[in-house]
Amino acid sequence: MHAESAVNSGRTARAVAVSVTVMASLGLIAGGVTWAVLSRLSPPELRPLDWWEHCVLYQIHVRSYKDSDGDGIGDLNGVAMRLDHLKDAGVKAVWLSPIFSSPQVDFGYDISDYLEIHYEYGTMADFDRLVAKAHSMGIKILLDFVPNHSSSEHQYFKDSVKRVGEYADYYVWADGFPDPSNASNRLPPSNWESLFGGSMWEWNNVRKQFYLHQFTTGQPEFNLRNPVVVKKLEGIMKFWLDQGVDGFRLDALPHLVEAPPDATGRYPDNPEVPVKAFTHFQTGTTMQLYTKDRIETYPVLYEWRDFLDQYNEEHGGDTRIFLSEGYANISMTMLYYGTESGRRGAHVPFNFDFITMITNTSAARDFAYVIDHWLTYMPFGMTANWVFGNHDNNRMASRFRDTMVDGLLALDMMLPGVAITYQGEEIGMRDGYVSWEDTVDVLACNRGTPDTYLEFSRDPPRTPFHWDDSPNAGFSSAPKTWLPVGLDYRELNLAKQKRDPISHFKVYQKLTTLRNEKTLSHGRLEVGGLSLNTLYLVRHLRGHDTLVLLFNVGKAPDTVRLERLPYLALPATVYTSSTHSMRREGYRIYSQELTLADGEMLVLRGPPVTCY
Repeated sequence: MHAESAVNSGRTARAVAVSVTVMASLGLIAGGVTWAVLSRLSPPELRPLDWWEHCVLYQIHVRSYKDSDGDGIGDLNGVAMRLDHLKDAGVKAVWLSPIFSSPQVDFGYDISDYLEIHYEYGTMADFDRLVAKAHSMGIKILLDFVPNHSSSEHQYFKDSVKRVGEYADYYVWADGFPDPSNASNRLPPSNWESLFGGSMWEWNNVRKQFYLHQFTTGQPEFNLRNPVVVKKLEGIMKFWLDQGVDGFRLDALPHLVEAPPDATGRYPDNPEVPVKAFTHFQTGTTMQLYTKDRIETYPVLYEWRDFLDQYNEEHGGDTRIFLSEGYANISMTMLYYGTESGRRGAHVPFNFDFITMITNTSAARDFAYVIDHWLTYMPFGMTANWVFGNHDNNRMASRFRDTMVDGLLALDMMLPGVAITYQGEEIGMRDGYVSWEDTVDVLACNRGTPDTYLEFSRDPPRTPFHWDDSPNAGFSSAPKTWLPVGLDYRELNLAKQKRDPISHFKVYQKLTTLRNEKTLSHGRLEVGGLSLNTLYLVRHLRGHDTLVLLFNVGKAPDTVRLERLPYLALPATVYTSSTHSMRREGYRIYSQELTLADGEMLVLRGPPVTCY
């Protein structure tokens, strides 16, 4: 009886074990099937984005945008008059070139009063109306703020020259050294060269000292080792935040702090190089080792970010942000985002890699490398941005080729993060011709000659916007504009492109509309070269359409195979294409082999990725 009971117990245990195993297996299969079904059908939960994290940001060079009063100079009322264009274009935020009082030696980057509007641009009342109108249209307004230096006409500098109170130490002053060959002369305390030519040190005969200026002699450097100065500039930003601005673009940050002097008052000489050049890293025959990209710069920015974060917390509303300008190597640029330990800097440190690292001879893999380069170094949780042109560099269409304009616009709009447009890029504006006689850029005037000035001039990308084919391109009714209008304005202008069935501007509108799709705001990115000259960019997000950019950056037709494209299933539909493409919106692509004309771009829409 006992033995029989034991046998029955063993059989029961085995049966239970088998049953449990079968049930567990079925559970795993059911769970796996459920997960597979859910992964195929359910879009992922998406993080809400702040307004700036995926916006189209548009740079307005106020002096060249629209003249409202017939003096040949763009102004704030002109900007307000043409906010409709920005709304039509799909722009969400604007940063204005400097609008503060200035003698205009460097066209606003030499500020004589940070709390007043420059008279040629309007009044504070005009500014208030512009901000209110822009906000009513859903457009943010950011100001170009210059914290590195002021104008020599600023009262701060005048008081510093006279050693008045705290202002005595607002700027960088140095005694220099006796000239052994001339007892009545003083020598500068270092060999530092100005970016705009000549010594970085200028003697002031009233104070009997040299003052530092990295740019023109009319732009003395603030002493940002002085915490009083840092706080004073913070107070200026607060003034404009209280006026309703949505943030600032901080100018020339790599130059904020220079190396300190030794105990004798001598500053370290920048190293000399054998070949004379003028780049973002070299001025003349010296490298900017002690005058640029100093590690002491970053704590100043982080302190200002602390101030801005506190302002946001105290005042509520939409986030106010910092944009930062800095031509620096990738490691130094990434520090503008902040530190690994949690300090925060700029929300958007400008990414100039498409200006400094890519040319019209670059291959597709060069483009892919530049994109991966930024995203690889960017700290976790930060937001990327992409810049193809600005007021300091030749226009995108001139640096590359006319046939590449739409492809470059598509690249800007389809990459993750902030898409930045310099005024005129949306219609493919090229550099305007400016003769030596009409040249006003101080850099070209100081560095250049009638034969070489165009190597240095920043005037060509600053010529007035082409609104239509009327005199002065609809920019101004004046007999003469501050810079001449581009010679091609009758064929290349906004009004014509709005009338034409196919144009750069209409491609731009399609692209800004496409940015509303979750695939572009939240999707993953794949980028590479299908060939030497054809770039591909794939954006994909489970449950949402897959979007693909194909862009032939070469000068000849290129045939590629599409089966190498990740996450794209054929047939695919053309969403938009280059103005010179034969494939128009709605065109269906079935074949794995595709030939692209030189410069041709296609944006394709494919079915969603169902699982990974």
